Amino acid sequence: MPPMAKTNGDSSRLLSLIDRLPLIRVAVWGDFILDEYLYGYTRRISREAPVMIIGYKSREYSLGGAGNAARNLAALGVEVEAIGVMGADEGGREVRRLLSRSGISHRMMAEERGFATPLKTRILAGEENTKKQQILRIDREGQVPEKKSLQDALLVSLTEASASCDALLVSDYHYRTVDQAVFGKARKAFQTAGKPVTLDSRFRLLQFKGATVATPNEPEVESQLKTPLEDDRSALIEAGRSLLKKLQSAALLITRGSKGMALFEKGKPPCLLPVYGSTDIVDVTGAGDTVIAVFTAALAAGASFRDSALLANFAGGLVVMKKGTAVVRPGELKQAICDRP
Repeated sequence: MPPMAKTNGDSSRLLSLIDRLPLIRVAVWGDFILDEYLYGYTRRISREAPVMIIGYKSREYSLGGAGNAARNLAALGVEVEAIGVMGADEGGREVRRLLSRSGISHRMMAEERGFATPLKTRILAGEENTKKQQILRIDREGQVPEKKSLQDALLVSLTEASASCDALLVSDYHYRTVDQAVFGKARKAFQTAGKPVTLDSRFRLLQFKGATVATPNEPEVESQLKTPLEDDRSALIEAGRSLLKKLQSAALLITRGSKGMALFEKGKPPCLLPVYGSTDIVDVTGAGDTVIAVFTAALAAGASFRDSALLANFAGGLVVMKKGTAVVRPGELKQAICDRP
């Protein structure tokens, strides 16, 4: 049986690691998504159709996809360079505004006319003085044009970032910002410089081989390997080892929701991390972005895969107790580490 990881004896090392995070710089390349939240209150059933009429109350915007990973890094004090594609539209302008508000550089963000900035609209409603629940989500999706000029521009930005940043975080939500050929060249540039490349790919994980570490969740592992895990520890370990080999990576971190995480490293036994905090999860939206952000930041600061996974596990346990796409602050992480028996 693989060992169950314990934080005993690791606390001082992890606390010191958090203090080093403001000294590093990370490039985030991927699909920047605009999340829109429309809040309202339920009124009555419509006479036109058997649907609920919602009275509009307010609207909020936040960064999703690669933007949420970037925002999580910035919340830890990390300097962030955003690299991606936005439309020449209102959504793109809002993404730039949100990046600026979070202190994230967007000078390497390309603007593409004819491309609609990905927008996910969530409608939340309930009684006037009650907690609002999500009742509908509308996605406006589009593929980034496969234009050589655009790919060349992204590669120029990534090559520049390989010299000025300490790590590359790749966040692929299948909008084609991350091109396979460009990935190969960018990965080589960063790794030649001795800098880690971390990967989170929603549907195309096996198309991007050679990253330092990938961070899929269990359903993504099942999808890539066409193998059900079904809460079977032996199946999980076999799948993890198989995927690690296929990806040609140094490590693999599988997130497992309320079951914690599983870390696989070349030449080492798997390390199963029990979930931090309560298993009564509030909201998993964006939790994967938090995990890869913290894991990447820790690696960039010189931490081992195991310490990076431990810190990411604390962050993941904290963020799923918050509503919507949320971030974790250094003080919260430190408190969680100190409070852990």
